[in-house]
Amino acid sequence: MTDNLNPSSESRIERLNALIAKTEKPTRYMGGELNMRVKDPIGLFRFALCFPDTYEIGMSHLGSRIIYNVLNKRGDTYCERSYAPWVDMEQLLRESGERLFSIETKTPLDRFDILGFSLLYEMCYTNILSMLSLSGIPLLSSERGEDAPLICAGGPCVCNPEPIADIIDLFFFGDGEELVNDFMDVYADLKKHGASKREILLAASQIEGIYVPAFYRAEYENGQFTRLIKTEPSAPDRIVRRIVRDLDKAEFTGDLIVPYMSIVHDRIALELFRGCTRGCRFCQAGFIYRPIRERKMDTLICYADEQLRRTGHDEVSLFSLSSGDYTEIHELVPAVLGRYTKDRVSVSFPSLRIDSFLKDDLEKMQGVRKTGLTFAPEAGTQRMRDVINKGVNEEDLLRSVRDAFEAGWQGVKLYFMIGLPTETDEDILGIAELARKVSREFYSMPKEKRGKGLRCTVSASTFVPKPFTPFQWEPQITVEEVLRRQALLRSALKGIRGVEFNCHFSETSRLEACYARGDRRLGAVMIGAFRRGARFDSWDEHFNKEAWDDSFAEQGLTIEQFANRRIGIDEPLAWQHMDALVTIDYLKKEHARSMEGAVTPDCREKCNGCFGEKCGSYCEMHAPGSKFNHRKEAGEE
Repeated sequence: MTDNLNPSSESRIERLNALIAKTEKPTRYMGGELNMRVKDPIGLFRFALCFPDTYEIGMSHLGSRIIYNVLNKRGDTYCERSYAPWVDMEQLLRESGERLFSIETKTPLDRFDILGFSLLYEMCYTNILSMLSLSGIPLLSSERGEDAPLICAGGPCVCNPEPIADIIDLFFFGDGEELVNDFMDVYADLKKHGASKREILLAASQIEGIYVPAFYRAEYENGQFTRLIKTEPSAPDRIVRRIVRDLDKAEFTGDLIVPYMSIVHDRIALELFRGCTRGCRFCQAGFIYRPIRERKMDTLICYADEQLRRTGHDEVSLFSLSSGDYTEIHELVPAVLGRYTKDRVSVSFPSLRIDSFLKDDLEKMQGVRKTGLTFAPEAGTQRMRDVINKGVNEEDLLRSVRDAFEAGWQGVKLYFMIGLPTETDEDILGIAELARKVSREFYSMPKEKRGKGLRCTVSASTFVPKPFTPFQWEPQITVEEVLRRQALLRSALKGIRGVEFNCHFSETSRLEACYARGDRRLGAVMIGAFRRGARFDSWDEHFNKEAWDDSFAEQGLTIEQFANRRIGIDEPLAWQHMDALVTIDYLKKEHARSMEGAVTPDCREKCNGCFGEKCGSYCEMHAPGSKFNHRKEAGEE
């Protein structure tokens, strides 16, 4: 507890304000926003919620908003925010000797009790190092003493925490709403009794969902990971992913902070449900957020009422992995629109399943304001869609875009991936043919109905194999092959009326694949790249290929051995001590089915046993009377 920690001095705040005024976007660092939490920090535990990317990206992250509210509802904790400073601010901080600070009180991060990082994507890792370095905090956990803040991390990348295991003191694995409170209860009690850092980590390791990497050692043989050995007998053998079973009772965002600047998602996000029943074999989120758990419609309306009243936003995003699958979606959309149309509040879907029947909802939505529509066919041929278990066909897509065009939309985005397992040039050309058919759908409509012209964006990212998916063993295609397939697709799309093409830079995709499936040896590579200038690796204009290449060479490693290698189905995996609930046997079965092009049914139609023996205790679809239970008789297997 920081009884002796006074708020930042006025002179220091004046110096920081002078630096902030020199930056390109001062509102990234100013604070003072509407609904920002204000507490007297004296006598409270100080928790800095750190997002390793820019303010406008971090402020859009729903999970951070929830944890910020959860921690600040505690009477013993003050949670503040900090974001990765842009390159201009980093330079100013280093030149002035000032340290990175929190938004709320401008307190240096090294004076906090705990720093908690959000790990949403692997390409943010060097920004973590930048934030620690700018705070005067040693990069390696083994070099931090008793007075240093405890460094924590949570988010989807915790599925494989090993590449940053030497940097983070403890990881939160799974849903954080209850987990972070359990941790803070233990932390507060031990700190009040003068416990050491090791004693706190030992106690924390006994909480389900917490991983303390210092209590394990990795071993290698012939350049490959072989096993992880416990060095602390009381540490758990496996780290079980924590889940919130009842979202209606879970904490949400509370009063949303309203930024002074535009952010990436400048709107209210209503999380309809967590999890997905579809089983797309490339999709990590679809597996690690299982089981599916829905919020009641009344709860969502209540959240919308509160947040619109307290923020002034004019858009509500119905947010989930597949929003169109929400059980009461056709009741929710008109209810929200009918409630807020008079205030010119619009409704948007981040992404739509192309087999979602939403024509009536789309017509209602465009009556207020047409927001963007994104559809994700993922692949260009039916063979390829069956391999990835997409569970949709060409007519689903054409019907969906037809519905959108008839409802008044002129702009749609179609999202695909290239480099998926078993993909051929025919599958690539199928993407262009699908885009051509979408164009025909639009221009076959009468002129008076279709508006000025089609704006169809075809976006193709590169497949990245991810842990806890059936494709975790598959290699990523090489950079040369990525570029060849991109060129093939670009050429095939030329001349299609109203269609434009976007593709993702391949160098960052291969580094993402490397760190997604990497082991602890990559920590030294990352530190070396950071010291050579690597920052903001997900930003193409800042990606420093030379820094990474030199650092890999220094450690005697290559990106290819992690990203482009097919892993044997029975090989040890660097993340095999993490238990994401979906069993390894199920993932192996799905991998085999993918190679046969066999489709696995949606879980709402038939339980496929992804949790193994735990299905009955985890999955609502096993519960008699459940709204997800489609069995003919209660209790039928």
